[in-house]
Order: sequence, then structure tokens, then C-alpha cells
Amino acid sequence: MLPARLTRLVHLLSRLPGVGEKTAQRFALSMVADRELASDLSQSLHELAEFIRPCDVCGNLAEVSDSGDARCHVCLDQRRTGSLLCIVQRIQDLMAIERSGAMRGRYFVLGKLLSPLDGVGPDELPLDKLRTRIREEGVSEVILATPTSVDGEATALFLARELEALGVTVSRIASGIPHGGELEFADQITLGRAIDGRRSL
Repeated sequence: MLPARLTRLVHLLSRLPGVGEKTAQRFALSMVADRELASDLSQSLHELAEFIRPCDVCGNLAEVSDSGDARCHVCLDQRRTGSLLCIVQRIQDLMAIERSGAMRGRYFVLGKLLSPLDGVGPDELPLDKLRTRIREEGVSEVILATPTSVDGEATALFLARELEALGVTVSRIASGIPHGGELEFADQITLGRAIDGRRSL
């Protein structure tokens, strides 16, 4: 029922996370009705493909400079301490930690987790780049902030063994009861970790 070019746009939009075909169609028709929006969006997408890429240092999103380098705002922030490095799986995890305001060190984005079922083994993790950063930047503590899933825990244990050989302190983010949560609704694993990770007041 739609012209071929519009059908293609709907198909592309529906590939975005959380966007179904009906929502994609609504977005596409909105752009047809608002030509200025469509033009601005087209320009922004073009610039996204040309000027945004993973940070050369940590893997966070960064804008390409005139010299061709890409450094994110965290790596460019001189107020950050280089001795503390937080390892995350995804850029979304980095952003969540940044919103908390609790992390004043730097980051390293793995991009993937160990997952034998998906064919991701130790050789697929960027370990050489991670080791080089730790040595060159004088990192003294590494925080493992991978998910608490099976793959996330396996990756954290693997990284802990690998990095302790470099003489750095390796810590794991705590897990437990969320703020405002009720104990009766927490699962056994979460409760167990909350007890194990208790601290004095």
C-alpha cells in the first residue's frame, strides 16, 4: 500500500530496538508530513555515520576530531583519575554508571561477554588492549562492572584471574536489594549477595 521508498524506511525503522512495524510506519508517515524533520533527521544520520565512532581509548562513543582521532568526553576529562578503571560490557552500562555520578575514574568497554553457546571465547575479548592500557596508564584498581548474568559472572571471574597477574587490585561491583525494594520480593541469589556484601555502619 505504501510507495517502495517509504516501505523501505518502515522496514529500516522497525529494525531499531523496541520499534515494531506499526510504530515504524507511524514514524515514517510523520516524516512525510514534516519535510523539515525528515531533512534534519537525514542530515543527522549522515553525520552520525561519518563523525561518530567508538573512542580510540576506551570504546565509548566519541566524535571524530579534525585530526581523525576519536576521544570521548571521559577520556578527555583531565579531572578523572587514571588509576581507577571500570570495565563494562556495553556503552549503555557506561552511561548508566555515569548517571550515578559515583565513578571518577575511566572506563573500558569490552563489547561482548564470554559465551560458549554464542561462540565467544577468551580470544574474542580485547585483552591485549586492556593489558596495554593498565600498564601504560598506571592503573592500580580495576572495577569489574559486567552484568550479574551467567555470562557476566564468568567474564568477571576470567578477567579477575587474568588481571591479578598485572599486580592491580581487582574488585567487583556489589549487588543486592535495590533502593526502596522489599525483601520479600527479592530472589535468593540477590538476597545472598546482599548479605555477603554487607558493610559496617
